[in-house]
Amino acid sequence: MEHVGTDTPLDQFEPMNFTIRSMKPEDVDTIEGEYRSLGWGRPRESFERLLERQESGERTVFITAGSDDVYVGHVTVSFSSRNPSFNSAGIPEINDFNVLPRYRRNGIGTALLDAAESLIAEKHDVAGIGVGMTPDYGAAQRMYVKRGYVPDGRGLTKDFVPVKYRQPIIADDSLVLWMTKRLG
Repeated sequence: MEHVGTDTPLDQFEPMNFTIRSMKPEDVDTIEGEYRSLGWGRPRESFERLLERQESGERTVFITAGSDDVYVGHVTVSFSSRNPSFNSAGIPEINDFNVLPRYRRNGIGTALLDAAESLIAEKHDVAGIGVGMTPDYGAAQRMYVKRGYVPDGRGLTKDFVPVKYRQPIIADDSLVLWMTKRLG
């Protein structure tokens, strides 16, 4: 699948050309290095697990690559969601969606989500996605709503467990609002 980005940020003069492809073994070192350089602190083993899960058929991992096959982002599709409500309803989950900051606003995120939704739509009518509730996820929150995702009606979850009224919680990456979108 090839896609040409068309949104140009102010600090670039030409739109970025990129391709979307499946993750390959040689991507692990590249992705881990990019994350380390950004201070995101995600261990190499997590990317090795993504590759293993893709090879076993548990997930599909789409990688975006710019010119010279430079890694710029990725997204995964899991047909067996870790979210119990999605899993019991047979809703595939789009997760682990990331575009490196310096490549954002080039249409890459849109193209990755298009690829994920297209794959899901081959066999399912609904896609699910979770979004964090801290300000770090603000752009993703807006993007998902603009793409037609709506909250699933179960409220916030903390580590996949619904948050109860007046329950003290810590806002971190495990505080998630789950959303779905009807495809097609």
